[in-house]
Amino acid sequence: MTLLYDWLKTTAKKRGNAKAVVYRDNYLSWRGLLHRVDRRAQEFKSMSISEGAWVGLMLGNVPDFVILALALSKLGVTVVPIDPTTGTRELELIMQAAPLRALVTRPRGSDATTGKDDEENEEEVPEIRRRLQGTLLTCSVFKRPNPDLAAKPLCVIFTADSHGDPKGVLRTRENYEHMAQNLVDSLGIVQESRILVAVPLFHAYGFDLGLLPTLVSGATMFLEEEISARRVAKLIRDHTIDIMPGTPLMYGELTKLPTAKPVKAENPRFLCGGSPLEPEVAEAMLQHYEIRLMSCYHSTETGVVSIDLPGKNPATVGKVLEGSEVRFTKVKGSKSRSTKAGAIWVRSPGLSPLSIGPFQEIDAEAHKADLLAIGATDDEGWYHTGDIGKLDRSSRLSLEGREDDIVKIEGKRVALGEVEGCLESFPAIRAAQARLLSDPYTGSIVVARVVVIDPEEEIEPEEIIDHCARNLAPYKVPRRVEFCEKL
Repeated sequence: MTLLYDWLKTTAKKRGNAKAVVYRDNYLSWRGLLHRVDRRAQEFKSMSISEGAWVGLMLGNVPDFVILALALSKLGVTVVPIDPTTGTRELELIMQAAPLRALVTRPRGSDATTGKDDEENEEEVPEIRRRLQGTLLTCSVFKRPNPDLAAKPLCVIFTADSHGDPKGVLRTRENYEHMAQNLVDSLGIVQESRILVAVPLFHAYGFDLGLLPTLVSGATMFLEEEISARRVAKLIRDHTIDIMPGTPLMYGELTKLPTAKPVKAENPRFLCGGSPLEPEVAEAMLQHYEIRLMSCYHSTETGVVSIDLPGKNPATVGKVLEGSEVRFTKVKGSKSRSTKAGAIWVRSPGLSPLSIGPFQEIDAEAHKADLLAIGATDDEGWYHTGDIGKLDRSSRLSLEGREDDIVKIEGKRVALGEVEGCLESFPAIRAAQARLLSDPYTGSIVVARVVVIDPEEEIEPEEIIDHCARNLAPYKVPRRVEFCEKL
């Protein structure tokens, strides 16, 4: 349960005053980071937060996220990162699914932690609400018992299930030991490496490819909360960044900058995940920055499965990493019976043993009940990803779509069925259809097609978009509405 803190102690002893975390014009040495972590751990302990508890961190890419996550690790507490832009409804579902003993938020988010002022539900009313010393962060402590699970997670990261509902993925010591060492070895990360983490730490992609290898290798992590191409390009240039996990959208925006120049790092390893990498973006990055992007296949449940380490095949996500296995099964409606193409299943030490959600039992057997369901793991440890793909003659893996209606926007899962349900709850709409519109340089957006009940009634698209914005996370909201007579 204390793995992350153990890594910190070991690295701090070796690296001492070397830079650990850099944020804007400030930095923490490894020794300084350890000192702050120890102080925060003592503060949490004074609030009766102890081993086995779950604590949510509703923060962005700031040093406090790293410090608090490591402090909780020292106490044997399970860390639950949560997107600070999470809407009220989705936060309520997360609170139902995860028995949080406490939740740390910025001031604006603190009111959302209690939901309605309901005296009958004591679990939702904080028994303590305290400002963390020297910060503007608020820690709300709830009267909740620690979960009694077979799996003892170090971290629980939320994503979306195949219905669009929040799903908490439990990640264990074995998962993180495999993930961290695999990435350090595969990418050749050393203590001189400079890792830029501009993708969110509260998502598995940023946590896995940013925080974990930094702790294990003793590299320097540069944190950035403002995701803008100009800011990211400046950091890459000023600090000679050699490792960066990114998304196709981020790289697409970098290629459009008039100030684009070749990167000076000797061996740049810039990874691309979250959604498919378009060849145009890969070629533009090579032309403007002299960087070969490395496509990778990563999910919250599995961690990193494969990486195109040479960076020469953007149409694939490379070869499967050591310790991971993939197999293929027939896709429903397909006639193909190939053993190297079809629905992808993954088996790996990095695979989460269990997921929880508001409409799922917190029970491993219930998790395995439907062996064919997307998101299930069978008795032999094979996880049904829901992705469709194939292996080529060189054993490189290509992704070719999904078995369900899950798409990715800004690296986050979106169930189109959930968006359609929200659209159809608008009083004037009879039927709706949501689809993904992608552009290699501007990213992906949701577009809605709707059939109204009364064609004579004047309805502005903005009314429908506002309705969705009140009920969906920002990245799920349709950016365009098209009216039609039938779907």
